[in-house]
Order: sequence, then C-alpha cells, then structure tokens
Amino acid sequence: MSHPIRILTLAQWADGSNWRWELQHSLETHALIWITRGQGLCTIEGRRRGVGVHNAFAIPAKALFSFDLGKQIFGLITLIPARSPILMPDEPQHLRIRDAQAQAELTSILDALQREQINARTFSDEAMTAHAHLLTIWLRRAMIAQGAQEDKTSAAENLLKAFTALIERDFRTNKPMADYARTLGVTPTHLTRCCRQCCGLTAAAMLTERTVHAARDLLEESNIPIQNIASRLGFNSAAYFSRFILQNTGQTPSALRKRKSRKTLTAL
Repeated sequence: MSHPIRILTLAQWADGSNWRWELQHSLETHALIWITRGQGLCTIEGRRRGVGVHNAFAIPAKALFSFDLGKQIFGLITLIPARSPILMPDEPQHLRIRDAQAQAELTSILDALQREQINARTFSDEAMTAHAHLLTIWLRRAMIAQGAQEDKTSAAENLLKAFTALIERDFRTNKPMADYARTLGVTPTHLTRCCRQCCGLTAAAMLTERTVHAARDLLEESNIPIQNIASRLGFNSAAYFSRFILQNTGQTPSALRKRKSRKTLTAL
C-alpha cells in the first residue's frame, strides 16, 4: 500500500495528459509544487501569476487552480493528506525563492522524500512523515521571509476567490454561471469582466473547465458507467452530457475512455 504522502514529478502527475494541470480543478490533498526548470503561468483561486524557476506553490485542498506550462518545465509536486497533523497553509502561497541556501534546503528535503518513497525501507512511513514535517517548516519559514513582499488583493481578486469557492462547492449541480453571479450579488457581466481581468478567462469558461476536468477524470480513471458520471455531474441525460464532452474536448465520452484504455495497454 502506498504512503498517504506522495511525491511525483510534474510529468508523472500529468500522466501524459496535460489537461490534468491545464484545466481548472482542485485536489483532495494539499500540494506543494516546486519548479526547477522552465516557465509558464498558473491561475490559483482566479488569480493569474507567472511561473518561473525556483518558484514554490502551496495549494490547499479544494482550492481551484490550473497551470499553463511550457514544454521545458520540470518540477516536483508533494501531496499531503488534508486531514493530517502536518501543517499546511489555509491560503494558497506563491513563493519566489531567491536565496541559494533556501533552495538547497528544499531540494534536500524533497530528495529525501523521493528516496524513502522509492526504496520503501523499514520505517519509511515514519521517515516520510518526518520529512514532510520538515517540508512544512521550510515552507512556513519561506512564507515569513517573503511576507513583507506580498501584494494586497484587489476587489476583483476577492470576488474571484469567492467565485472559485462556489464553483468547487456547486459545479456538480450543473447550474448556469448566472446563478453563481446572483449568489455573489453581482451581474454576470461584472463577474465575467473581473474574470477576464484577473485570469484571462470568462466566468462561464472557468465553470466549464472545472466540469470537464471532473468528467475526464471519471471517464479515464474509473469504470463508472457513463450515464452515472453524467448524473454525478448534474446532467439530466447521458445524451446532453455526451454533447457537452464532445463540444469541449473534440471527443465523445466513449472515445476518451477507450483512449485511456489503449494508453494503459501500450504501457504494459
């Protein structure tokens, strides 16, 4: 049985499917992402940021995010259970680590985690937990060191944070974007204007991406019948769900499921 704390390369995390990080989604676990090569963009709780070398991202469980990464990107993601004694921040963090000693310390901790995970030695579960505690100590120190540099959030960013929380809570209901705007006390036009300003997407596109990600994950990683997946995601019929998937991926639900099956057989 695998340890509840896991460390993966970004390539392993994506598993050959870049939609896993490109579409708006959340994780059931906390995550710490460490970028050591390449650049790109990320959107966390509706706020777009640049991604560069020696950037660390702490993303709490259930926080909506996505990454738009270049082909040369390399990094690691550490996944930590949401309900664990290992302290992780309640709010997303983007840390630009310029100090060489801090970079080396983080690299050393992540290397130790990887060794324990790969070798699975006696007491490796205790060792991984200990290294994860050291990881969060490093993180908290880095947050204190960078704290004075943090920018204040704008009204638009605060609105987007509330919107992304609602998406994560309610996307399975398949209710329209206008209902979210009403709940937030703004017009759909204003909400979309703020979305474009903060992350370059429309409000409807953010909601659609979250649903597509959940659908693809269920189609490609489970054997749940397609009509049941449609029902789970708030679609009234499997036919409507199929049209939605075809429109947003260019493939039918059955084709996506078969594509993953072919990929698995090829890997074997």
